[in-house]
Amino acid sequence: MSHTLLLLEEDPARRHELATVLHFADYRVVAADRAGVVDGWPGEGEAADEAGAVDLILLGSGFSVDWQPELLATVQGWGVDAPLVLCHAGGGRWHPRVQAAAVGELRWPLRQVELAELFARLGRQREQSVLWARSGERELAQRLAGSSAAMAQVRNMIAKVARSDASVLILGESGTGKEIVARALHACSDRFEHPFVPVNCGAIPPELLESELFGHEKGAFTGAFTTRQGRFELAEGGTLFLDEIGDMPLPMQVKLLRVIQERVFERVGSNRSLPTDVRIIAATHRNLEALIEEGLFREDLYYRLNVFPIEVPPLRERRGDIPELIEVWSREMHRRGYQPVTLDGAARAALAAYDWPGNVRELGNVIERLTIMHPGGQITPAELPERLRLATADTDPVGGVVADEGAALLPVGGLDLKSHLASIESSLIRQALEQAGGVVAQAAQLLGVRRTTLVEKMRKFGMQR
Repeated sequence: MSHTLLLLEEDPARRHELATVLHFADYRVVAADRAGVVDGWPGEGEAADEAGAVDLILLGSGFSVDWQPELLATVQGWGVDAPLVLCHAGGGRWHPRVQAAAVGELRWPLRQVELAELFARLGRQREQSVLWARSGERELAQRLAGSSAAMAQVRNMIAKVARSDASVLILGESGTGKEIVARALHACSDRFEHPFVPVNCGAIPPELLESELFGHEKGAFTGAFTTRQGRFELAEGGTLFLDEIGDMPLPMQVKLLRVIQERVFERVGSNRSLPTDVRIIAATHRNLEALIEEGLFREDLYYRLNVFPIEVPPLRERRGDIPELIEVWSREMHRRGYQPVTLDGAARAALAAYDWPGNVRELGNVIERLTIMHPGGQITPAELPERLRLATADTDPVGGVVADEGAALLPVGGLDLKSHLASIESSLIRQALEQAGGVVAQAAQLLGVRRTTLVEKMRKFGMQR
């Protein structure tokens, strides 16, 4: 039989009638009433296996409204996790919570074509959900490297907000990867099959920004020889990423606010309103609240954009992620046809000690330069740019910045000690494995631990042997 249905119906005659129709349509039916299962499962020893086999819960209208939520709670206690469909047979009413939980409704008499369409729709939704999960996980794994607590928090916030349409404001210094976060949000959203359109508000002259966002009609201004679509139209159904929103001129802020509020816009030179369905993600390295105080940014627009803020930490606050980021950039260079470099312990210590004012972007530029200059080579501090070599003067053996008396410096904002120590330990294990060519026994010797201890730590950090 093609699918298994759990039929919940209190009226015996109607239950028998429904079950007969479903059996005739080649569905396996497990029937239950208020007292429990009438026909089929769950019986002794069968509940666990059968619970996972139910494809659909069909709730008949014979149960009283007050009893319906308790009934569904009982079914959940059986271990059934399947979509709920309401069956209107013989009248009846539905509890609001039950109606909200349902994915569809069927009318009596049941028709085979409607059941087939229902299962086809549920199948498409399931496939889309799996595809979303795969694309989202892949994007996060490839782009948001780092096992620090700060990056774990960023990934957690992306996972929470991605599938909503809430506006997101990404905050962080230049080069921290704000656009990468925006792209991950898009990849993890229900809009992932539609365009992701980025706009750098600070790179476009103010007099051209309106046309860039909303498009223009032919003859709207000198040089407008043809009608042109704007970024809002190009992003229809998808995500519009407004980078450096803090640099947007005040007149454009007013127009953007109207679009966000009314979901319509006009091309330059047109008086016809066009509807828009885009999700807006904005980003800035500037302090928007300070700009509001100075009268340079609209407070009402700020609150429209800042529904869900995500702050991307600077690289100096997550130094333990540097080894993983080096691996990401090395893989990228290999993909582009270059021979990746390897860094010795002293070179890695220098990278860990440096403050990285350009953040992840600067680190990527350094790895790219080293790969081009020394393809496939072993990098020592001598091959590093001078600014990184100078940073080695005040480093300890594990690559942490130290004070004059030899104590590690605590960041001004504090840190998560457990996560910080785990990041250091994970980084050293990765370096030891790299130096040992992946031989666990040799890596254990480099770290001064037993092989079994190292294997256990590798398992703890999810490292492949």
